[in-house]
Amino acid sequence: MCGIAGYIGGGSAGEIVHQGLKNLEYRGYDSAGIALTAESLAVQKTEGEVDELPVPSQTDVGCGIGHTRWSTHGEPTETNAHPHTDCTGEVAVVHNGIIENYDELKAELRERHLFESETDTEVIPHLIEDHLADGVSLLTAVQRTTEQLDGSYAIAVTATGHEGVVVARQDSPLLVGHADNATFIGSDATAFIEHTNRVTYLQSGDIARLTADEIEIYNDGERVERDTETLDWDADAAGKSGYNHYMLKEIHEQPRALRQAISGRIDELATGVQLDVELADEFLRSITEIKIIACGTSYHAGLYAKELLETYTDVRVSVDIASEYRRTDGQNPDETLALAITQSGETADTLSALREATRAGVRTLALTNTLGSTVTREADDTVFIRAGPEIGVAATKTFVSQVATATLFTVYLGQLRGVLSTAETSALLEAARDLPGAVQQILDQEPKIKQTATEYADSGAFFYIGRHAGYPVALESALKLKEISYDHAEGFPAGELKHGPLALVTPDTPVIALLTEATNPDKTINNVKEVNSRGAPVIGVSSDPAHVSEVETTFDVPGCGPLEPVVANVALQLFAYHVADEKDRPIDKPRNLAKSVTVE
Repeated sequence: MCGIAGYIGGGSAGEIVHQGLKNLEYRGYDSAGIALTAESLAVQKTEGEVDELPVPSQTDVGCGIGHTRWSTHGEPTETNAHPHTDCTGEVAVVHNGIIENYDELKAELRERHLFESETDTEVIPHLIEDHLADGVSLLTAVQRTTEQLDGSYAIAVTATGHEGVVVARQDSPLLVGHADNATFIGSDATAFIEHTNRVTYLQSGDIARLTADEIEIYNDGERVERDTETLDWDADAAGKSGYNHYMLKEIHEQPRALRQAISGRIDELATGVQLDVELADEFLRSITEIKIIACGTSYHAGLYAKELLETYTDVRVSVDIASEYRRTDGQNPDETLALAITQSGETADTLSALREATRAGVRTLALTNTLGSTVTREADDTVFIRAGPEIGVAATKTFVSQVATATLFTVYLGQLRGVLSTAETSALLEAARDLPGAVQQILDQEPKIKQTATEYADSGAFFYIGRHAGYPVALESALKLKEISYDHAEGFPAGELKHGPLALVTPDTPVIALLTEATNPDKTINNVKEVNSRGAPVIGVSSDPAHVSEVETTFDVPGCGPLEPVVANVALQLFAYHVADEKDRPIDKPRNLAKSVTVE
């Protein structure tokens, strides 16, 4: 949830690390700091935004680490901000994750060390200080320290008198960037993408010593090699490209993201797909149950995938919020597939659920956006959604790309199991092919959607209703609005309105109704009449004029068969964006939220 940036090279470390922290602001944070190491250690910290952290003036210092902190242990103060130092002022540490045994360690260290912060992180520099007193290298001191830590961490350590930076990773993500005569550190590649797209993803248990031109990686005390990969995106892809917010840019990138998701995967005649799934055909034919595990937006994509998979593959599907996942004793591991959906591939709750499924003998498949992420190494197989970098905290293009990729997997599995007809195959694949163009038609309606958002921006609450595939879209659309506008918004199965939520409906609560194909609009129209009779304004989202005769405002959706609801979602992403923009909210940095949730 926090961000780490670092640099070892030829001078200007302060400026480079400061920019790295700016690049990582989208992850969510409430304080920031930088440590530069030369003959002495210089630390600058601030409560608040990176813009309030002065760019270090030293231009001849070539080693530095930085951090944006999202508070867990202790309030967002300058004292609690990272980097944290030891008693000598010669060791600096930045840390993502949670040290679960910090109370125990702190009680022991307190006898000979002075603590200044409320954080769990501060035990780390003091432990390193103790080990360095034995005359060992910084690498050895960090190795010994990690043996004393319980929990999750990505740490970067610099110390006077020791060349370079030592990093360590356990569960929390950390990667290294490579350029000529320079090495970069980041929680993700966005920290340094303007300098290099060649990266090494560290794995859990890795400890590495980094200099400007060398990287030594150890795991369990043994020297190991990790591949260097070249990312297929650059600094321009990670920038705003003239848009006011990353979120709006990424909404408009969805046609391209969808083309990338389906490119090369649908045959010319739309009769089949190629997904490079490595799970054995015999196993996939034998499964009787798919357990989808995910969080947040990915959970909503999982609910949509359930609609597709149960309709077209003759497999029972359940969707668990990953933090609530528990394997039941009645589950036959030989006939069960666990499908983990995670944009970042580092979502702590989803990884924990995946590991529980693995321990139970269940085979696993990951649906993710991130090459080299933890989930790709721990799952038995991976399918990538190919959405490109997503910086905005509120997920947009990754949701539609997850649903598009889940559609292709549905066809793949349905055909493999011999239960998908030629007509159904054609309908699904033609819908997938039509997605980029259909989404572009929604984007072309942005002026009207913006006008509607302005009209309703001051409403007391917003309710979204839909049936079948419209239900996950209602949930996702409500989530987008509450994330970035801070307005109360809820999504419901349309039939549930009369079982309680109708009591909240007033003339000041707009109801957004999904009336597209695959949402049983004929029944939902009855629910529209229910709220109309209570005076609530209704925004209808539909491809059929006959379904919106009862509503005040309509967002027109191009026909896209069973994928119409996900096209409708794009209109509601724009609606949420413009409501939030009308309220002058910090859209790319919503309060209390982070892009990648790497702690449970």
